[in-house]
Amino acid sequence: MKLVWHLPPHFHALYDEYNAIFSIKTLEMIEGDMPLRARKLIVKWAEIHQKELEKMWETKDFKQLPGLE
Repeated sequence: MKLVWHLPPHFHALYDEYNAIFSIKTLEMIEGDMPLRARKLIVKWAEIHQKELEKMWETKDFKQLPGLE
């Protein structure tokens, strides 16, 4: 028997040597490590793109979204 663990709907964020996973629904960091300043910028970005992230998760049509201006 093989058990497979999969996180809830999420996205990955990379910043220099840091890597974290954020929940699409709550925008909380659920795994990894990220400096506070970068984490705040990621959440700000995710708030703008949350509906797009949800749609990508549902359709499995993943693409890179634009960054913050």
